[in-house]
Amino acid sequence: MVKEKKNKYSIIVPTYNERLNIALIVYLIFKHLRDVDFEIIIVDDGSPDGTQEVVKQLQQVYGEDRILLRPRAKKLGLGTAYIHGLKHVSGNFVVIMDADLSHHPKYLPSFIKKQLETGASIVTGTRYVKGGGVHGWNLMRKLTSRGANVLAQTLLWPGVSDLTGSFRLYKKSVLEDIISSVVSKGYVFQMEMIVRASRKGYHIEEVPITFVDRVFGSSKLGGSEIVEYLKGLAYLLVTT
Repeated sequence: MVKEKKNKYSIIVPTYNERLNIALIVYLIFKHLRDVDFEIIIVDDGSPDGTQEVVKQLQQVYGEDRILLRPRAKKLGLGTAYIHGLKHVSGNFVVIMDADLSHHPKYLPSFIKKQLETGASIVTGTRYVKGGGVHGWNLMRKLTSRGANVLAQTLLWPGVSDLTGSFRLYKKSVLEDIISSVVSKGYVFQMEMIVRASRKGYHIEEVPITFVDRVFGSSKLGGSEIVEYLKGLAYLLVTT
């Protein structure tokens, strides 16, 4: 992997009831980023399952300078979790990823390498190019996700193959710029982020990833999120 001393990567991981996953994801991040300067910022939304207690134990192992716990009182949504985490980053690059192991940290070196080679402002993981895919979803979930992306591609023309993915590497300044103009919450948030980045002319690169359905816990995507997605799509069609 390309070693680049001056870059620091701040990895923002929003959590809610991820006690069973958080230790493993932290271990895997450290395993795959041995020669990289990074910190992990965990934004926990008041998980009742003891997620924060596990994170505090991880801080004893890895150090409070490497694992930052920046909790919030209650569940306030994904978009605001990134905004909250962004206030505490010290790196010049920011990675956003899920805590449920659907985003494997083994891909992080590929994201970093792609950015160093291309100078991209954003590197996003994609399920929908050669080498990417989805593991563990039933046919309905696959069709819903693929249909959502095809619909958005057709209407918005963003130039990115995977709009709803949430495994991305940003230049910090670019993330700050985009996030300030985003109004969507929840499932639509990631789509609005990448569409606005495309409209602003930022250089976006893609890395194929295999998305694995969550290992422990229950999925947080339901019918209300699909309704929100369609409403968000209509909003972006009008405003971008």
